[in-house]
This record gives sequence, C-alpha cells and structure tokens, in this order.
Amino acid sequence: MDTLSLLLHGFGVALQPMNLMWALLGSVLGTAIGILPGIGPALTIALLLPVTVSVGPVSAFIMFAGVLYGAMYGGSTTAILINTPGEAGSMMTALEGNKMARRGRGAAALATAAIGSFIAGTLATLALTFAAPAVAELAFIFTPADYFALTIMAFTSVAVVMGASRVRGFISLFLGLALGVIGIDAMTGQPRMTFGIPDLLDGVELTVVLVSVFAVGEILYVASRYRHQSEEIIPIRGKAFLTRDEWRRSWKPWLRGTVIGFPMGAIPGGGSELPTMLSYSLEKNLSSRKEEFGKGAIEGVAGPEAANNAAAAGILVPLLTLGLPTSATAAILLVAFQNYGLQPGPFLFTSNPELVWGLIASLYVGNCMLLVLNLPLVGLWVRLLYIPKPQLYAGILVFAMIGIWGVSGSVFELAMMAAMGVLSYVMRVYGFPIAPLLIGLILVPLAENQLRTALAAGQGDFLVLFHSPIAVSFYVVAALFLTVPWLLKRVQR
Repeated sequence: MDTLSLLLHGFGVALQPMNLMWALLGSVLGTAIGILPGIGPALTIALLLPVTVSVGPVSAFIMFAGVLYGAMYGGSTTAILINTPGEAGSMMTALEGNKMARRGRGAAALATAAIGSFIAGTLATLALTFAAPAVAELAFIFTPADYFALTIMAFTSVAVVMGASRVRGFISLFLGLALGVIGIDAMTGQPRMTFGIPDLLDGVELTVVLVSVFAVGEILYVASRYRHQSEEIIPIRGKAFLTRDEWRRSWKPWLRGTVIGFPMGAIPGGGSELPTMLSYSLEKNLSSRKEEFGKGAIEGVAGPEAANNAAAAGILVPLLTLGLPTSATAAILLVAFQNYGLQPGPFLFTSNPELVWGLIASLYVGNCMLLVLNLPLVGLWVRLLYIPKPQLYAGILVFAMIGIWGVSGSVFELAMMAAMGVLSYVMRVYGFPIAPLLIGLILVPLAENQLRTALAAGQGDFLVLFHSPIAVSFYVVAALFLTVPWLLKRVQR
C-alpha cells in the first residue's frame, strides 16, 4: 500500500466517533494546559499515563497528539496577554505579542498565532506523512553498531544543547544513565545498584520518574517562587480578525517558520526554543519595518508560532521511525509506547499500521479542531488565567499521587516519587536541565543492548563499532556537538 492509501486508512481510524471524542478531549486539555503557566504537554501526558492504561493504544495516542498540538496553541495566549509564556517555545511570541496587546491589537496577535499554528501544523504533518515512511525504510539497514552510535549522538546533542552549561547537561545525563541501569541485568541475571532493596529489582518505574520530575518538582519550584500578587491580564480588544495589511505581513513568516521548525524539531536537542529564536531573528532581518520590532511587530508573532508548531510535528519523525526521543515530551511519548508493549521504530509501521496512521491522521483532525476552539473561544480560555495558583497546583499534586498509587499500590513508589521530586526541584534551582536525565534514563537500555549485540557479533573487537560508515557519521556529528560550541566561544573571544 502506498502512503496515500495508508493515510486514508488512518483517517478511517481517526474519524471513528470514539477516537474523535478522544481527539477533542486531548485538544481541549492541551489548550487549557498550554494557557496555564508552568504546565506543559510533558507534565500532562505524564499525569495521564497512569489513567490511560486501560484505554487502547490507538485512542490514547490520539488524545496525546491532541495534548501536544493543543499546548502549542495555548502557550501563545499567556505569552500575549500576561507576558508569561505557557510553553518554552512561546518565549519569542511574548516579545512582540504582549506589545501588540498593550497597543490594543491583542485579538490580532492571538489570531495570527492561531492561524499560523494551524498552517504550520498542517504543513508539518504533511511532511511527517511522507518523511516518516522513507526514514523507516532507511532504518531497516541499521546495524546494532549504528543504533549504538545513534544513541551516543542523542546523548551528546541533548546534553550540550539543553541547559545553561555542558557540565550541567552531562551531569543530568549521567544521573539518567545511572537510574536506567538499576535492576536485574537482562544478560547475566545479576542485580545492579539495588543496594539490597527488593523493590528496585524491577528497576526504576518510568511513570514514577516522569510524574515526579514534571509534577512534584515543578510544583515545588513554582511554590518556592510564588508571590501573592495578581498578574495583569490585558483584556482582548480590537478586531477579532487580521486586517488586509496584517495578512500580507503574516503569510510569509508562517511559511518560513514551518520550514525552520520541522527539521529542527526532528534533530536531537533541537526542541522548540531554538527554531522559534531562529525564526524571530530571520523575520527581524528580513523585515522592511525593523523599527517595529520590540514595539509589537506582527512578524515576530507569526514566524515563531509557526516554527513552534512545526517543531512539534518534527519530533514525531525520529520517535516513530527510530524510537529516538529528541525532547522531554517525546521521551514521555516513548514511555507511553513501552507501557503498551510497543517499541517505536521501522517495524512499528508494519506491525501496527492502524496505530501509526491513525495517529498521523488524527493530527490533521486535531489541527482543525484546535483552530475552531481557539479563534472564537479565546475569551473563554482566558478565564483559566483567573484560577488561583495554590489551588491549581495542589490539585495537580493530589492527582499525581492518586495516579502513582493506582498504578503501583506501593508505598515505596510514593516515597521514590517524593525523593525524585525534591531532586528535580534542586536541579531546576541550580540550572540543571531535565530533558537529558529523561532521555538518558529511557535510552540506556537500548544503548546497552545494541552495544552488547555489536560486540558479540564482532567477538569482542571494539573496532566493530566503527566499521559502518553510518555509525562513523553519527560519531562525527556527536563530536561536532561537543567541539563546535567551544570553538565558537574561542573565536568570539
């Protein structure tokens, strides 16, 4: 079957009434958590993992896709109206969007963000539709040495790109690697790093770590910096739609943002922050009205928002085809696959085509739902900003504890959740990135297994890891991630 017929089959799955309900629920949840500052798609999906165990994988991932895309839409609302990005990718939107809102053009800023998100999301999903099968076909030629080199590149790029410094990034990565090897060694059957605690023989439960890091750690961090003062929410006024001049100034940034965001989202460590910054810089350099930047230039909202949504689709390419997460949210989606006994990779397209193509088709459906939800109902979403933060975060903490207890029923897991929450709070305070810890924890079993398989095939010869040109190219890219930032600093000095 060719790609178009498979996509049509996917629409048959996504348009089933039950799956449409899950897509709508995910879109509504995603928009809501995108609007609420400090709550992102990673936290939401982590909290939903325990309660979606009984739901089928197709319906669960359709809902998760709605959460992922919806958070990109909702994050722009807080960035524009209270100058507080709901998502890291909305930081650049806040620069110009809030200035537009203060000039009485908040409705136009929200409209260009929503329409740009829709266009970029649709084009990026179209690129995902045709790129993912091609990448999956290429993945069939990968050897164990190639997969090990790929994980090394992922570890290096994430540790270097994310965080304030490379040292902090690698410390976070090594913490994740250490947590990932706890338990019984699959090859020798010997316990590793269990310290005589029987509860650790099965390893560290990924769901516990995810909920601890994103729910408990985030709540502690927000509570430690909470001040009893009301935020200024700028009321929406002005025309609800764009003027002809604003349309003319927005459509090119939408397209350029899509072109920047999609490939950057697919690169390990690319995330959503880097493409939005690149898009903002590009629009500022290309604009004929440079004097408006910093005072409310609509191009500074249109381009970054398009890049933000395109990057969200980009992270699904390596995740679905190679099983490689390139962001914290992708890492949680990988855990969700593993919870259902599935391993993303090239075989997923042949073994579970209903899941893969139903998920891709649901992205088109969810994107249309989000446009309808965001353009006319933005005034309703803004009411969420009036929820008192103490009650909001207390509710999230209770929900997290109930979810972990429901999955494990273990007091030890609750104690581990508290300990990991305190650890992630300390990491946030001192600027240690969270994503390298998660990606190290999730990918270390794959890296270890592929390394052992490659060495066994080469009869213990370490050089077998460098025989493949694909593996060598991955090592070269990893080395560039390590050396290029250092060289650039030296040149600047």
